[in-house]
Amino acid sequence: MGHMGSMPILDELADTLQMKPDSLRAHLGISEDEANLQALGRLQKLLVEVSSPLLGRIVRQGILGLDAAAGPDAYGYDESMRLASLVYRNSKEGMLVTDARGVIIDVNPAFEALRGFSAAEAVGQHVRTLNSSRHSAEFYRAVWGRVLRSGSWQGEHWGQHSDGSVFPEWLSINTIYDDEGEAHRRVIIFSNISQIKQAEAIIWRQANFDLLTGLPNRQLFMDRLERSITRAHRNQRKLAILFLDLDRFKEINDTLGHAMGDTLLKEVGKRLQGCVRSTDTVARLGGDEFTVILDDLHHFGDVGRVTEEILRKMAEPFALDSDTVFISTSIGVTYYPDDGELIDDLLNYADQAMYVAKNQGRNRYARFDPCMQEAAQTRMRLLNDMHLALPAGEFSLVYQPIVDLGSARIVKAEALLRWQHPTRGLILPGDFIPLAEESGMILEIGEWVFRQAAQQIQRWRERYDPTLQVSINASPMQFRADGIDLQDWLDCLAAAGTTSDGITLEITEGVLLDQGEDVLARLEAFRSAGMRIALDDFGVGYSSLSYLRKFDIDYLKIDRSFVSSLTETSNDLAVCEAIIMMAHKLGLEVIAEGIETAQQRALLADIGCDLGQGYLFARPLAAEAFEDLLRAAG
Repeated sequence: MGHMGSMPILDELADTLQMKPDSLRAHLGISEDEANLQALGRLQKLLVEVSSPLLGRIVRQGILGLDAAAGPDAYGYDESMRLASLVYRNSKEGMLVTDARGVIIDVNPAFEALRGFSAAEAVGQHVRTLNSSRHSAEFYRAVWGRVLRSGSWQGEHWGQHSDGSVFPEWLSINTIYDDEGEAHRRVIIFSNISQIKQAEAIIWRQANFDLLTGLPNRQLFMDRLERSITRAHRNQRKLAILFLDLDRFKEINDTLGHAMGDTLLKEVGKRLQGCVRSTDTVARLGGDEFTVILDDLHHFGDVGRVTEEILRKMAEPFALDSDTVFISTSIGVTYYPDDGELIDDLLNYADQAMYVAKNQGRNRYARFDPCMQEAAQTRMRLLNDMHLALPAGEFSLVYQPIVDLGSARIVKAEALLRWQHPTRGLILPGDFIPLAEESGMILEIGEWVFRQAAQQIQRWRERYDPTLQVSINASPMQFRADGIDLQDWLDCLAAAGTTSDGITLEITEGVLLDQGEDVLARLEAFRSAGMRIALDDFGVGYSSLSYLRKFDIDYLKIDRSFVSSLTETSNDLAVCEAIIMMAHKLGLEVIAEGIETAQQRALLADIGCDLGQGYLFARPLAAEAFEDLLRAAG
């Protein structure tokens, strides 16, 4: 076929769209091949951007052959007719034409496919018969009011199929005016945007929900909290915010693996949802932190009951594949409007209350109190000071002797950390070790303690007793994958000129309970290297015989709470005797803590306790003073 030459209506369309005609032809895929005129179906996607006069010319000149009697004009009737017909018939968007009264004159094939009505069924009907049940009469009055005033309307609309189903569509209505400026025809164009809306819904969900648990994330939580506060203010109601942090979750995650940790978080989310109403919000902020909004409260009486229920549910065992895991949670509670009205303040208060609950022993909840604000500020200042304390030389070690109860010979020394703050004076471990563990500084501090103790035990072994040992308290964090580097410790001992049999690591029962198989391997590695393991504070936690059999432990330390009220007739004496007998059966030695009187020492010796420490023998001493004891013992 010959060259197509100029297409005036296409040229005007290109001019309207501010495109070069050749570029528009390329965009639409139009070539010299007459068959390629089918590509003009894509022109419909551009028509909504075209000015009304041009659309009017297309309708007047070609669509359906309407007004054909008007004859050709400057644009070329035959060419325009063919172009407009191709656009109309091949468009994937539904199109219908009505008269000025709204009676349907014609529909294109896409209309029939999208709406399920044939042309015969639609033509002659008023356009309002296509109204969707999802929209009100007021909606349609507003739409057509806009069309009558301005000649057009476009927006999202719920289209309705002949079978009654609805789908989202983008709808545009344009009025075609005659030469006298009166409404002559209206062209209604619509396209199914279901896939677009589905994609938007997916994007919205990904932006507002936690991908792991399916719970609202921080963004959606903040939005809901803002709405809840606005509603509570308007209705003179109250609401509560719960801030939850799982106790020792990181140890479980590190030990059982991230996949198991993720499974646990999912189950936690389900249990939390089961504890609250459907109108309340449970969200995951990240990590092992969850929040709850208890909405629309008349009073705060129910908050305590809900919180207690959460604690009970969290304490129940979690069955994760072949493992059964026990966890607990610490909860901070704050109230609107009693505690504050600003979102940031309320969340900060709930967070502070959660830390109080955790510091009080975990597995409990605490209500925000204004004094917590000052405590939180003090805590932050203490953390800042702690970062400076190590390089400033503010930390030191003191040593408390552990003696053989039979011979009174000093056989061990427990190294205890002290912090001499430049303005606050002496700070005891109980006041800063939890903060060091939370911040991760315990790893750096623990390394410093080990190196100081290693140098000291080498000196004392060389001068006084080659069998003397030093006990070092090890944090659970030091047993994680990024904790103690055993080879580095062995190299340090070698550099100090001593051996690993001079070191005893004191661990708490929580290490055994929380770490599982991972800590077993690490403890075995320490013992294989020659170090000893002591289980501290035995009797106050949850350790069982199965744990004592499973882990290679050398010493049990009876907690001071059993020793402080020890008498010949006390139940504590029976408990101590049972612990000692059990330990000896397992091949363990027993150390009693907190011995302050000669009677306590005698009673413990009589029931077979091996070693003891306490103020009866000596308070914790600086290295020089401890050395005086060793020197005096000869």
